[in-house]
Amino acid sequence: MSLWLGLLSLLILHTRTHGFGILPGDSLNHLEITERAILNVTVQVCHDLAAAEGADFTFPLKPFSAEGVAVVCGAPKSSKSFRQAITFITLRNIRVDLRHALNASFHFDEEMFGQGRNIISEGVEAIKASNVQENYEAARQKLGEICHPLQDFYSHSNWVELGNKFPNPNLLLSDVSIGNIADESRATCRSCDGDDCRNNILEDIIEENILTSGYFGVVPLTSTKPKGKCSHGGAVDQTSNIDPIGGINKDTFGSSHGHLHTEAANMAIAATSALLEDIRKAAGDRAFLQMLGLSKGSSKALCFVIDTTKSMSDDIEAVINVISLLINSEEITENEPAAYILVPFSDSEFGPLIKTTDPKVITTVIDSLSITGGGDEEELSLSGLQLALSGAPSNSEIFLFTDAPAKDKHLKNTVIALIERTQTVINVMISGSTLTNRRRRRDDSQPKQSRISAEDTQLYRELSQASGGQTVEVTKSELAVAISIISDTLNSSVVTLLQSARNPGNDDDFPFIVDETITNLTVYITGRSVTFTLISPTGESQQSTDTTGSLITSSRSAGNLQTLQLQNRTGLWEIKIVSIYPYTLKVIGQSPIDFLFDFVEESQGTFEGFDALDTRPRAGVSGSLLVSLTGSATATVTEVALVESWGSEEIKGVVDPQGSGNFLVNFDRIPSVEFVVRLMGRDDGFNNGASIFFQRQTPTNFRSSNLTITADSTSILVPTEVFSLPFSVTSHSRGGNFTVRATNNQRFSSTFPTSLSLKTGDTVNGTVTLSLPRKTPSGTDVTLTIEVEAPRGEDMNYVMLRFTVINPITDFTQPQCELLTLQSNCSDNCSLSTWTLFVRVHDGAQGTGVDHVRLRTGNGTIITNPAADNENVTMVFYSSSCCSPDMELLVADKIGNVGTCYYSSRESSPAAFSMSTRVTQSTLLCLSIVVGALILTERGFY
Repeated sequence: MSLWLGLLSLLILHTRTHGFGILPGDSLNHLEITERAILNVTVQVCHDLAAAEGADFTFPLKPFSAEGVAVVCGAPKSSKSFRQAITFITLRNIRVDLRHALNASFHFDEEMFGQGRNIISEGVEAIKASNVQENYEAARQKLGEICHPLQDFYSHSNWVELGNKFPNPNLLLSDVSIGNIADESRATCRSCDGDDCRNNILEDIIEENILTSGYFGVVPLTSTKPKGKCSHGGAVDQTSNIDPIGGINKDTFGSSHGHLHTEAANMAIAATSALLEDIRKAAGDRAFLQMLGLSKGSSKALCFVIDTTKSMSDDIEAVINVISLLINSEEITENEPAAYILVPFSDSEFGPLIKTTDPKVITTVIDSLSITGGGDEEELSLSGLQLALSGAPSNSEIFLFTDAPAKDKHLKNTVIALIERTQTVINVMISGSTLTNRRRRRDDSQPKQSRISAEDTQLYRELSQASGGQTVEVTKSELAVAISIISDTLNSSVVTLLQSARNPGNDDDFPFIVDETITNLTVYITGRSVTFTLISPTGESQQSTDTTGSLITSSRSAGNLQTLQLQNRTGLWEIKIVSIYPYTLKVIGQSPIDFLFDFVEESQGTFEGFDALDTRPRAGVSGSLLVSLTGSATATVTEVALVESWGSEEIKGVVDPQGSGNFLVNFDRIPSVEFVVRLMGRDDGFNNGASIFFQRQTPTNFRSSNLTITADSTSILVPTEVFSLPFSVTSHSRGGNFTVRATNNQRFSSTFPTSLSLKTGDTVNGTVTLSLPRKTPSGTDVTLTIEVEAPRGEDMNYVMLRFTVINPITDFTQPQCELLTLQSNCSDNCSLSTWTLFVRVHDGAQGTGVDHVRLRTGNGTIITNPAADNENVTMVFYSSSCCSPDMELLVADKIGNVGTCYYSSRESSPAAFSMSTRVTQSTLLCLSIVVGALILTERGFY
């Protein structure tokens, strides 16, 4: 396990080799432990869902991969979002080593057992609350953070040395003991016998089952530990040179207790699996899979941000009809969105954000939109976008409908920052009309006189271009056609081959590669008076004025948008565009092969390594990307370039393969202008070993900065406490007075310095405070963005942090089951007989109430009925054929405490067992996970 000495494959600590990937070797690390647990539990969930639905299930081939698991789960088009979720969770796991390296609580060092357990149990509460609110990204963030200390417990403590064969079930709970912890004054270790530390833990500690862990320090001369205590061990740990000499960590086979590395790593896998199972029970199977980016449809949300002012009265009916058609076209298909979001706005207000997974609900809400306001020519369109971007999952699609300029132009940088962080696509539909036009009858097919100036339209263009979307200027009658054209991009298999823009317009040539996996090859062009020439891989050409050529199979246009459907011919294409006006070009197709990436930077902390950025990369200096390929186990990256968005300059990086589809790409310089990431690759395993070459590009445009902003804090907010977040700003290019803005998606009351005075190279600190209403629900997702802008707006950077609200918890007990009746008339012919039971589920007088009761095992019929006069009680009736003699209920309260109740009809005195304490339930959970793991090992799960 990579914990302190570069053992995590993505971290090379205290060496000059920065490998941020999976390194060859026998030792297991945090990335492998976490990913293995996620894949195993996900397969088990999908197996159980298939069994419950009476469907066949085929276990994937070993070793498991995100792509293989997504396929057997019936969600092959979710493989990219599944891989993205796993990568995000593991990177958050890694970050603990980089940002909390010397905080013993995060690693269970220095016998900080209570503090470490509190980090885990508080995190579990936050994950469950986030899942209830369907804030899955917040849940993933906290999951990665708490996996690290959970796994470290088995490598850094003596749990394995004490002879334990199963994980500690109480690490997930906040109100029970995790073991008999050594007193501060009690000696726990003797010095190792040279390099042999196998017997350095004192015999009485082992015999009395006393829990201890090693001390750790990196500063020579000042690092210390209490007399007689164990050390972590290793070359970096200065306390391991203090009597008793040596250490007890099991991070790798070469560690002080490396002979127990395999046992500790397997225990960590089982413990991580138990954590995931606990989260699964509270969330339910479908919500659990959504948390991991797996769904039958798309993982994206479909968002509508709609201008509801009086100026839209002529167009709102058309907008509603078009949205209804769009929703209906995606419903019950493999592209059905994970959620639907609506944000209305006017000239005086915006919101609320309405989010639902039910297309009928969102259609009803949109149908009921009312026209309000309209006294001003400008509207709060960017406020609506900000709210939608903050509430939608990453990689979603937003459609903005308006006929007016933005009233809140000051939010432009905030919206662009959210676009960069979420990589969400924004399409802007402008149907402008003047007051004079609205007072007279007119032909809807004629162009409207827009009340949006060229400058105002350019703002919308910049936002859509930054996201990889389109800004389309249409009449009411053209709106349906425009939406139909753009809706083709909603397919979850869409990949971007090329995207570029020119402003001002100029003639230019744009090459792009089409590979054998591409289908539905499509070109989008926006702009006025644009002509083009297409050249195929065979040299055949077709001009925009030629309607009889063979390269373009179909074309459509609406307003300033035109789209071309091309023949699927593999090889190098070229499109030559001629225009003196601004234009955008986008080429897409559908393919399973795509890529993910993160900007990463070298850690400036105690240990060397790389950390994913929450801000823009620094301009003009070296930088790195961590790239992962999806959709093919045999594909490799041959080139990655940062390409200027509004021009043709590009900077190519040096690709360093890391294994398992991961690549570290190092650049000598990050561009100082807006850019996209373009990837070239090769797949040697296509079609019986034939090689193909492919090109992919990010739809999102990115920016760099000469400002550095850093901020880090716990990701949990408590409504009863004022939250303070320190941050620091460094200017690398110039000094002066810098403007500071801090915004949050919940519009909570906040304070922050509105400006900071900086000198070149200096760092200045500031603090943002947040005050939450006392009744803020647990699980509320808070996104805080801190922006710093240079004098005259010459530069800007931001840091974006996500928090989860957790109310103080006093209920630590799961609901209980009380068997009222169990009747069975089972005979030798089980298909002709039945058994029934009646159960009362209650959460106690002081409980938060029964949230849900689900059938976990059994093929019978279950009927639940909450008591009318007591929300703490739910009545359960169950009836089943005697061919299914066992049943198990999963019962959860409103804050995520989960229990199980088991009943059987197979004995003359039917067995009935209900978990009476959380300790017992957790212990059995761990036992079931470990036994399951042993079974899965035999079936090829590991």
